[in-house]
Amino acid sequence: MPPLDLGEDERATLEARVREVLAGGYATRDELAEVAEEYLVTEDRRPVSREQARALADRLWRERVAEQAAWRGETDPERLTRAFTALEEAGITARENFTCCRSCGEAEIGDAAGPDARGFVYFHTQCTDSAATGRGLTLLYGGFDGSSETTAAVGREVVAALAAVGLPAEWDGDPGRAVTVTPLDWRRRLVG
Repeated sequence: MPPLDLGEDERATLEARVREVLAGGYATRDELAEVAEEYLVTEDRRPVSREQARALADRLWRERVAEQAAWRGETDPERLTRAFTALEEAGITARENFTCCRSCGEAEIGDAAGPDARGFVYFHTQCTDSAATGRGLTLLYGGFDGSSETTAAVGREVVAALAAVGLPAEWDGDPGRAVTVTPLDWRRRLVG
């Protein structure tokens, strides 16, 4: 396999993006390789082959697995998963890394809900990217009935579930504002 034929700036840009997706912790190795292959594509140029992308993704994956071997105890993303599990059990549809953006999330969260769900909470991939780069995590929430009262009640439940697992939340009680989890040490363990 030929080495990557990229200038130093392009190589750094590509590796930074792949590392960002990797740090998010939700991509599989195949998805990571796809990011590596497609990230620098233009209309007239495809600088990274499938094999080169796979090699890059595998190398960075192994580096991350070696790094996470030193992590001890429960991580903040594991705490978040516990909070989301508790919310789900309480009748709030809770989804991690759900859709690409807020517009898609708002359009699709109802389809993810069970028949008895009162409300929802989720964060999308852009929120994951933010958390992985140390800028905190934005949680979007609401009530399925569309009322501000239900939305505020769901917001209070989300904040309480975060507190129960030891995660700090910033929220002023306004149902029109997102809940922010910060500070947050985003170290999500890779699986697979």
